[in-house]
Amino acid sequence: MRFILSLITWWHGQTLGTRLFTWRKGVKVGEDEQGNIFYQTRDGKRRWVNYANDIEASRISPDWHGWLHFTWDEPPTKTPLAHKPWEKQHQENLTGTELAYAPAGSIRHTATKSGKDYEAWKPE
Repeated sequence: MRFILSLITWWHGQTLGTRLFTWRKGVKVGEDEQGNIFYQTRDGKRRWVNYANDIEASRISPDWHGWLHFTWDEPPTKTPLAHKPWEKQHQENLTGTELAYAPAGSIRHTATKSGKDYEAWKPE
């Protein structure tokens, strides 16, 4: 069923056009830890990614993002980036999920639901 959906919609994976283009002109460059597969044309002028699961751009690590956007020439499989000890692991965008950030005072914040962070104004 997923294959049939991918033939007519882009949000269920590669479209038929992308499958054909990848088959004809794509050269596999590498794969990241989430299973996304990265390709480029034989002449190196075009680069693209085939997502493993949901098509979500924030699931691409900064290493591969830089390669996709021609920030550096070599992919992370050939020349891994040096990471600083203070750098955090890559985390996908959590907007719209239960794990999204909710600042103090937000209606999603847990302290707001208990009513402890609001103090009513009283005239003197």
